[in-house]
Amino acid sequence: QATRVGVAVVDTFVWQSLASVAIPGFTINRICAASLALLGALTRWPLPLRRWTTTALGLATIPLIITPIDRTVDLLMDSSLRKLYGAPGEPPAP
Repeated sequence: QATRVGVAVVDTFVWQSLASVAIPGFTINRICAASLALLGALTRWPLPLRRWTTTALGLATIPLIITPIDRTVDLLMDSSLRKLYGAPGEPPAP
């Protein structure tokens, strides 16, 4: 029982770290950097307006990236870490 709980804790921690922190943070950062560069190249807007627009675009992408990132992290974990302790999506056998 303690082993199952430990595995569940580690699985949840790794999944949350990837799907809720690392990958979305990196993705939104790159979207913001690209949009700021594009706005700088394509418009003559003042810098504060470009930055606010970049922030709005970054926030607007969040609903669009959630599902693809979640599914990708599931596939990544199913093909790596979860192979160590059982079938994908299932807790380890007692």
